[in-house]
Amino acid sequence: MSGPLRVAVLGSTGSIGLQALYVAARFPERVRVVALAANRQGAVLAAQAMRLGVGRIALADETCAPEVTDLPPGCRCATGAAAVTELATLPDVDLVLNALVGAAGLRVSEAALRSGKVLALANKESLVVGGELLMPLAGGPVHAVTPTRLIPVDSEHSALFQCLLGEPADAVAKLWLTASGGPFRGRDRASLEGVTRAEALAHPRWTMGPKITIDSATLMNKGLEVIEAHYLFGVDFDDIRIVVHPQSTVHSMVEFADGSVKAHLGVTDMRVPIQYALSHPRRWSAPLPPVDFAALGRLEFEEPDWATFRCLGLALEAGRVGGTAPAALNGANEVAVAAFLDGRLPLTGIDRVVETVMERHDAEVVTSFEQLEDVDRWARARATLAIASA
Repeated sequence: MSGPLRVAVLGSTGSIGLQALYVAARFPERVRVVALAANRQGAVLAAQAMRLGVGRIALADETCAPEVTDLPPGCRCATGAAAVTELATLPDVDLVLNALVGAAGLRVSEAALRSGKVLALANKESLVVGGELLMPLAGGPVHAVTPTRLIPVDSEHSALFQCLLGEPADAVAKLWLTASGGPFRGRDRASLEGVTRAEALAHPRWTMGPKITIDSATLMNKGLEVIEAHYLFGVDFDDIRIVVHPQSTVHSMVEFADGSVKAHLGVTDMRVPIQYALSHPRRWSAPLPPVDFAALGRLEFEEPDWATFRCLGLALEAGRVGGTAPAALNGANEVAVAAFLDGRLPLTGIDRVVETVMERHDAEVVTSFEQLEDVDRWARARATLAIASA
């Protein structure tokens, strides 16, 4: 490619989006941000547009439009979900970084792939909800021996992607996803009934947005990542394993047919996988100091506590059922997490709400994005009723 990579950062005011802009600023000769989108933070979005000289921005929540005031000359601001999705199709965009939160990112992923863009995917819910429809648009499962238009940004999936570089798909025996264990590792279920919002948001290793941080506290995030890995790499659920690794230095591993294992190790910072998604297949200079292995001392691994963190099992069950089950799981979880963050539900109520919704859902074969959106709405409504009656 001649000239800098032209990037649309969708979800630019969130944790991933802010770190992506940091990476872009380090390489102005290689990356040019041409479009930005956010959900609600209109003033922050406008300030980003001014700083970067962006020509197109979109704000999903139309009620926040009055916050958008000063913009660069000629910059166009549109509002609504459709406006955010449109940015993924602009002719002057080469790569779309989908850093939106939740199922709202599904249509953006679809639009980016249909438009022939490279999709740097930080929105795992896109594949959890719509993996059966999205992966054919990406050309099938991602195997790093062939060019791809879908590059994972999640640290675990970026690690797997990099471990697979140069390896044939039929040589893969297992994928190993590592989990930090979250802020409540080692706690029993009874002790989690009364944990506070602040306690649940105090992740020991990663700095992330509130939704994904709560998912990490319940281990739902790891279950969603298993579903994502299943679709992304075309690996059976029986061949995807989870191991708790408190140091979060090993980001994930690939076990091969001959017994060899490749592990991806690195610092606990999302700027590294974000940068690789922008630089792939090249590697640019590191955005931060490397791991000091002597200071680290040791690496520990342990089995997840399935009985305490029930969301993990519920996610894997939905993944194995397939069809529309993951969409129902995800919609219920998003509503339950929001209720916990608002103080309307205890942390242990999240898995109870999700389980209630899953018991009432009759999974169907996935036929369309519209069907998945209908299931998502149904699951959210059911979850809201379950919270109200809790």
